[in-house]
Amino acid sequence: MLVRRNVAAGGGKQEEIGDKDGSKVTTVVATPGQGPDRPQEVSYTDTKVIGNGSFGVVYQAKLCDSGELVAIKKVLQDKRFKNRELQIMRKLDHCNIVRLRYFFYSSGEKVISDLFVIVRLLWFVPRPAVWKQQCGNKSLVEYVKDEVYLNLVLDYVPETVYRVARHYSRAKQTLPMIYVKLYMYQLFRSLAYIHSFGICHRDIKPQNLLLDPDTAVLKLCDFGSAKQLVRGEPNVSYICSRYYRAPELIFGATDYTSSIASVSASPQQPGAEALLQACVGGLSQSVLGKKPPPDVWSAGCVLAELLLGQPIFPGDSGVDQLVEIIKVLGTPTREQIREMNPNYTEFKFPQIKAHPWTKVFRPRTPPEAIALCSRLLEYTPTARLTPLEACAHSFFDELRDPNVKLPNGRDKPALFNFTTQELSSNPSLASILIPAHARNQAAASTPTNATAASDVNAGERVQTNSVATASASNST
Repeated sequence: MLVRRNVAAGGGKQEEIGDKDGSKVTTVVATPGQGPDRPQEVSYTDTKVIGNGSFGVVYQAKLCDSGELVAIKKVLQDKRFKNRELQIMRKLDHCNIVRLRYFFYSSGEKVISDLFVIVRLLWFVPRPAVWKQQCGNKSLVEYVKDEVYLNLVLDYVPETVYRVARHYSRAKQTLPMIYVKLYMYQLFRSLAYIHSFGICHRDIKPQNLLLDPDTAVLKLCDFGSAKQLVRGEPNVSYICSRYYRAPELIFGATDYTSSIASVSASPQQPGAEALLQACVGGLSQSVLGKKPPPDVWSAGCVLAELLLGQPIFPGDSGVDQLVEIIKVLGTPTREQIREMNPNYTEFKFPQIKAHPWTKVFRPRTPPEAIALCSRLLEYTPTARLTPLEACAHSFFDELRDPNVKLPNGRDKPALFNFTTQELSSNPSLASILIPAHARNQAAASTPTNATAASDVNAGERVQTNSVATASASNST
């Protein structure tokens, strides 16, 4: 059976046809994720849903020309605006960030079976006035057909840090420390890269860290909340999943009069109305544009979770989240409060002493891991390590040993193929981040000798070579 239809937004053709084994083959006109806008036909098959939510649906599919598996993220496209996630992903090209292979648009004619479309439509059932306002006199079928969807064709990576960590936790085991180091190091590399472009991810959590279990390669995914930060431009504070939300964001988004009181017997607090007014006028208007991105705090929470086997700040609400943070870090000083939100400097917090970091984690937790965690989970945003500084931390020294391999006997993934863009925030760290053996490999390699440096990505070899050469001269 052959089905053809015009794509509403893309102007391209989409057809579906059965192949030899009866599987449905879908052919679309898609635009490459990177490079010039040269639409081309892309065919895929074996489509199945692997995830869904309020954002849309994620499918797994197989490209017909190469046999490679891909993930297709389908989201509703507002015709009035450009899609921020698409704009950001087209700028990014890094070994620790999921790659955007193609993108294309489709109409809503055949998506009525999608779970998120059904949920979206059911939302209107008790709200006829809203339906009338948004959809006029359209019927249900007309409404669905008029919808336009953006489809992002991404690398398919089979696992996540969340699922791997949960597997160990359920087995009453701890994640091997070499994997903690590998996963966190690659996460910090991805953050150093996107921050160098002024991009903040704003939803760092284990579920958004994809893993190849065989190679231990980590790729950051889901840029649906990401934003290119512009100094002076307002940013919302209610972003990032709760367990991983930085305290300055909680200050800017939460009225927290009651739960803090449960920590101390008789704190002196202003009324809820005054606090709410401070929230509205405070950090929610300024923090992301003027202070370091909150991604580093979130990464610190991920590190702590991998070490503990459970979230370090498991709050049931935004208010409770702040309580959990205070239990570990203690009550913030007036100066720390000022750094997070100047509107709260007169608020009388209950005085709670900080819990020693050594008592937060298991007895055998490496001191370097605890030290790194303490430098990431700081109240003052500017006191936290940058992602590049975190990569240079002694906790990751084992990864710089050329003789260290993965537990399965494989070589480590590419860890030292830094570009000048990645190092732009602190080039002086190159002598630490690119160890001598990697510098020697990079210096010996040329664009025509692709096998000279096994730990240098082909697409970045020339840049890495120049960085390594500069690093070598600085260290002599």
